[in-house]
Amino acid sequence: MMRLRLPGVLALMLLAMPVSSLPRMAAAAPAVASAITVEGNRRVESDTIRSYFKPGPTGTLDAGQVDGGLKALVQTGLFADVKIDRQGGRLIVRVVENPVIGRVAFEGNKKVKDEQLTAEVQSKPRGTLSRPMVQSDAQRIAEIYRRSGRYDVRVTPEIIEQPNNRVDLVFTIEEGVKTGVKSISFVGNNAYSAARLRDVIKTHATNWLSFLGNNDVYDPDRVEADRDLIRRFYLKNGYADIQVVAALSEYDPDQKGFLVTFQIEEGQQYRVSSVQFQSSVAALDANTLRGYSRVNVGALYNVEQLEKSVEEMQIEASRRGFAFAVVRPRGDRNLEAHTVAIVFQVDEGPRTYIERITIRGNTRTRDYVIRREFDLSEGDAYNRALVDRAERRLKNLDFFKEVKITAEPGSSSDRVILVVNLEEKSTGDLSVSGGYSTTDGALGEVSVSERNFLGRGLYAKASVSYGQYSRGVSLSFVEPYLLDNRIALGLDVYYKQQLANSYTSYGVTTIGFSPRLGFQLREDLSLQLRYSLYRQEISLPSYYKNCNNNTANSLLAFNPTPAYIKSVLGGVDPTNSTSSGYYGWGCYGDGESSLPVRKELSDGAALTSALGYTLSYNTLDNNKNPTDGLLIDWKQDFAGVGGNVSYLKSAVDAKYYSPLVADIVGIIHLQGGMLNKIGDKDLRMLDHFQMGPSLVRGFASNGIGARDITYASLGATGDALGGTKYWGASAELQMPFWFLPKEVGLKGAVYADAGSLWGYQGPTSWAATGEVNTATCKCGLLYDDSKVVRSSVGVGLIWASPFGPLRFDYAVPLSKGKYDTVQEFRFGGGTSF
Repeated sequence: MMRLRLPGVLALMLLAMPVSSLPRMAAAAPAVASAITVEGNRRVESDTIRSYFKPGPTGTLDAGQVDGGLKALVQTGLFADVKIDRQGGRLIVRVVENPVIGRVAFEGNKKVKDEQLTAEVQSKPRGTLSRPMVQSDAQRIAEIYRRSGRYDVRVTPEIIEQPNNRVDLVFTIEEGVKTGVKSISFVGNNAYSAARLRDVIKTHATNWLSFLGNNDVYDPDRVEADRDLIRRFYLKNGYADIQVVAALSEYDPDQKGFLVTFQIEEGQQYRVSSVQFQSSVAALDANTLRGYSRVNVGALYNVEQLEKSVEEMQIEASRRGFAFAVVRPRGDRNLEAHTVAIVFQVDEGPRTYIERITIRGNTRTRDYVIRREFDLSEGDAYNRALVDRAERRLKNLDFFKEVKITAEPGSSSDRVILVVNLEEKSTGDLSVSGGYSTTDGALGEVSVSERNFLGRGLYAKASVSYGQYSRGVSLSFVEPYLLDNRIALGLDVYYKQQLANSYTSYGVTTIGFSPRLGFQLREDLSLQLRYSLYRQEISLPSYYKNCNNNTANSLLAFNPTPAYIKSVLGGVDPTNSTSSGYYGWGCYGDGESSLPVRKELSDGAALTSALGYTLSYNTLDNNKNPTDGLLIDWKQDFAGVGGNVSYLKSAVDAKYYSPLVADIVGIIHLQGGMLNKIGDKDLRMLDHFQMGPSLVRGFASNGIGARDITYASLGATGDALGGTKYWGASAELQMPFWFLPKEVGLKGAVYADAGSLWGYQGPTSWAATGEVNTATCKCGLLYDDSKVVRSSVGVGLIWASPFGPLRFDYAVPLSKGKYDTVQEFRFGGGTSF
């Protein structure tokens, strides 16, 4: 029996084993965690690098853990290169650190400031240089320029080596020329012209006024948003099947700009055939919500009215205790009759509560300014209608460039977190305004305003104006949430001086203040309560103050004697046929101001203390340039709460806008007012309504109504006296000039006006103390106060110019009072720059 020694047995076993197995056994040998050597690091601590290699429970590192640590180190961006080596049971980590950025600079940028670019790039001074991040920053800079319409921009990053492993990062920018939109066209639009649709969207084609704005700059995001604006426009005008199939943008190298084409499939226009209400909530009768629907049978299908109806109904259901009720509208189309049957379905929604409201992006605006726009808070039932309303309110504040409210999952399935993402914008304005009108002459104004004062949502404004015939200073302040309630508290303090001009012989100086409270009763209905306290005083040039028989009046050629005044210029007292000299025309023989003017001058300054309110109903589609909707203002002011003036003044003003055909907008304007005497105090002339082109175009300022005719037999009339009653009606058609680009902002108008002002109740007689002829010249008043209807027809030119809104009117009176003052041409406008 052969006996083998142990070394021989081991040798035979090794020879029998495959050769390829030896390296695998060596590779599988785990490294000990403590046996990790770091090489090449200068700033990063070795222990920090070792921490990326986490051993298992046995204290050793397998291949997967080493690979994970390697990837984690690379992802830190701290190293240009990372290598792993093994020497026996030791792991060697060799690193090459990225350099540190000393400074980040921009060269060649003229259109975008360094501050804006610095805020956008991720590479920062004292940070680690990452070449992928540098390339990403270059692309981001190019994107910023593309947003401003410069598609030829080139951004070249340059890394300049510095001692001690530091670098300077310089972005060299070739800005290129501005790339604009050269044309905007529409395909498939039959119901509305291209000019009308261009008025809907935000993107404009380049024209000779484009240097004043940037809406002609090509922005793909804005073009995409325009698609939605077009779709919404059709949806609110009955086109339920509307599809804006595409918005094609093509760069034309010959025109060096983009050609934008919107492809539209309009479909048919639908009307509402029926409106029904259904509910699956047992305790809620859906028909009780009918009063909150804005959808009417027979009306055009209007998605905006539908959405507002859903919102109002859902909020009302929440008020009644059905916090989780959800109103879902359904429209059943009749393709042959082109009608839609609307069904509002009320269902029980998921029971979800608001866990938290998180606000992001408000660096200046206080949190509470944002939170108070919500009608719900933490712990309340989640109501999407109320969230949408809050988002709309935040947008209407005009504090933010962007507002987006999203719902994220909370800590449990019945909890949501509302995230309010905001991007703030500048809310301060420094305005220098200039204008000219045929009434006020040249006028300049400087004003400073802040819509979000101190980040607290307050409004403040100070302005100073100076012109030919009008001057003034005013301060305004508004707290929109008084004592955390949705009540606006405002205060106006003002000083105004209206000088004598070709329409009035006197000047008026007014100084006062007016606090007010505003209540938003509904989205279309508001109420304002106000109190006004002001001091008003008349001023006259010296040559208008003297009666013509005053011997000191040597500047005037016509200066009759008292005997001539009594025998020739005198009149007969209507209560005493034997009297003479009653009217005292001689007091006006040298062109003096009218009796009421000089009487109020003699009486001194008047103090008016008045309470008033305004109730406004507004359904206009656009407050600045309305084309559809109704605006009604009802105002009343009661003077006599202190002061030495008393009256009740009431006025109503209604404007109705309706789109007609071919972009023509029809406007009906009705107005009226009444002034009533209160108590035993006489009405002043200044308390009366003064009317002119604001009532009937074609007449001068204060050109309508009662007028002093005491001196009419000598060839002239005196001042306008005003009236206590007026009415006015106007019909107007506004239309664009189709042969001009829409962006020019020119519109034409044709109109017909009618109205009247009458009922003067001011002073008619006065013993003119201090004048030579007091005994013989009682200074009475003759005036014309006919109720004749004034009417006119005219044309107008309306220009939304870069210098502010301008309007030119030429109107020809068709009927007028005997002593009315005509002014056929009128012009007015101004701007802020």
